[in-house]
Amino acid sequence: MMKKNILLFKPIGLIKTPFKTREGMPIQPTGAKGIKGEVEIYPEFADGLKDLDGFSHIILIYHFHLSDGFKLQVKPFMDDKIHGVFSTRAPKRPNSIGFSVVKLNKMVDNILYIENIDVIDGTPLLDIKPFIPEVDGPKTEKLGWLEGKSDKMGHKQSDKRFEK
Repeated sequence: MMKKNILLFKPIGLIKTPFKTREGMPIQPTGAKGIKGEVEIYPEFADGLKDLDGFSHIILIYHFHLSDGFKLQVKPFMDDKIHGVFSTRAPKRPNSIGFSVVKLNKMVDNILYIENIDVIDGTPLLDIKPFIPEVDGPKTEKLGWLEGKSDKMGHKQSDKRFEK
């Protein structure tokens, strides 16, 4: 029998956005086009920002801090059918981790000025990675249950389905 590991993550910063509640918030960065936010990197991690401003887009990896518990089968925002949580981007997950690819407009000291942000204000940031299209954007062959629906993601907004 394998032991279960406990992982502890320390946030490296805080994501600041205009979204104070989940309701009406975009569900993906494509739906947040033009929405500006800031990422405050805590001073003890600021040295890690060296050279990040050379990238136009970055990947924010964060904790869904308002998500309580999880379900292995969920009804996602883009469908009325039940799907396995791992075939969705639903926030109620065994490990409440999310990511967003955002535009990096500028950096001033330990503050990143970003655009196209789709997360709630006060979200704890776990990590940042540069977005590299040739590595991070392979051409997909299948979209599973999202086939024919993914182009609508940019217009879909959050509702209350994952609040309880």
